[in-house]
Amino acid sequence: MSDNRKEEKLQALGKKTVYQNDYAPQVLESFQNQHPENDYWVQFNCPEFTSLCPITGQPDFAEIRISYIPDERMVESKSLKLYLFSFRNHGDFHEDCVNKIMKDLIKLMDPKYIEVTGFFTPRGGISIYPYANYGRKGTKYEKLAEERLFRHGMSD
Repeated sequence: MSDNRKEEKLQALGKKTVYQNDYAPQVLESFQNQHPENDYWVQFNCPEFTSLCPITGQPDFAEIRISYIPDERMVESKSLKLYLFSFRNHGDFHEDCVNKIMKDLIKLMDPKYIEVTGFFTPRGGISIYPYANYGRKGTKYEKLAEERLFRHGMSD
């Protein structure tokens, strides 16, 4: 682990993995972005996301995609994995999972821009693909969020 990462006092990276039994935003960790003056995308893909239907208790499966433009802080990837795994025994609707993920990451990092999409597998013959995004208010990223939201799902 680099000296910069050691100074961050990250708890999950390089340690034995401990999995939470329910929704656990407290496991999320961040570290200092070395290039906050640059606008660039960071993308994560979790193809094995699971949560529980809050009504039936049956498992729901999805691919969760997270894309963001960082500012001063970035999410540490192992802590993100543990956080996403914490939904496995958590009952929430698809749209709620996507919005919670986005809001927890905003609280953690205060990114310039972020978007989260859930590609949930069919239940009862219908797939649900919730999408949530955020751009920092009063900046060009707020405009980006509005443009991407209103163009989301449109065919080119």
